[in-house]
Amino acid sequence: MSAKLLKGAEVAKEIRAELKAEVERLKEKHGVVPGLVTILVGENPASQSYVRAKQQTAHELGFYSVQDNQPVDLNENKLLELIDMYNKDPKIHGILVQLPLPKHINEHKVLLAIDPSKDVDAFHPVNVGKLMIGEPDYLPCTPAGIQELLIRSGTEISGAEVVVVGRSNIVGKPIAMMLLQKAKGANATVTVVHTRTKDVQFHTKRADIVIAAAGVAEYVKGDMIKPGAVVIDVGVNEVGRTADGKRILKGDVAFNEAVEIASAITPVPGGVGPMTITMLMKNTVRACKVHNNIKD
Repeated sequence: MSAKLLKGAEVAKEIRAELKAEVERLKEKHGVVPGLVTILVGENPASQSYVRAKQQTAHELGFYSVQDNQPVDLNENKLLELIDMYNKDPKIHGILVQLPLPKHINEHKVLLAIDPSKDVDAFHPVNVGKLMIGEPDYLPCTPAGIQELLIRSGTEISGAEVVVVGRSNIVGKPIAMMLLQKAKGANATVTVVHTRTKDVQFHTKRADIVIAAAGVAEYVKGDMIKPGAVVIDVGVNEVGRTADGKRILKGDVAFNEAVEIASAITPVPGGVGPMTITMLMKNTVRACKVHNNIKD
């Protein structure tokens, strides 16, 4: 068997079309436009690329978007003052501080400074807590993208055995919590495995859905997957460069092995990655509604 490819780029395109129509409706019916600011401290090339992609998408969807570039030696207090200014700005509904920050700035303090109602990354402890009790305002972007991919591909989640490989605060823990909820697109039985799990294969081999977010290239081998399982590969690992300098990327799953065993699998690149920015935009549209008391 050769698995169906779950192409995040195609699903992301569908969702962005829906969001663009929603932005037009908000503008015409309510006279409001979603506002997003992305704050970049320093000149990290990867961060510049990520921020550029976020701003471009926001612009394409018709957002009011602000790119705030700050020097690498920006004082921590100055950054906190800048965040406070955007917290109070009624035109801004979503605030994103691009990570990582320079070492002299405390990232935790910065994330805490963002108004939870404008935290469209959903990293603030208030938003993490709301997710935990099943009442989230915003879903963390990469896990939300994973869930959308599963739902829109017709994967049966309710009652499924899901194994999450990895326990990070950005992907592993939140996607486990989201799929556990008594809600649409959830109701799964979830196991989380990690570096201290004694027999990872024992767990992954019985999973209907495997979500690989370990951060290790080709960690999940073909013989670790149950025939017919759905495999979501979150990993993006640079394993080398081509002769002309292009990055060679591998996921956390040994794709060539898994594609012959799974019923569906995400490619790397082009799988989960395109969904993350799209879900950030979805959160910003939601934040605009929250701040303007607009009910869905």
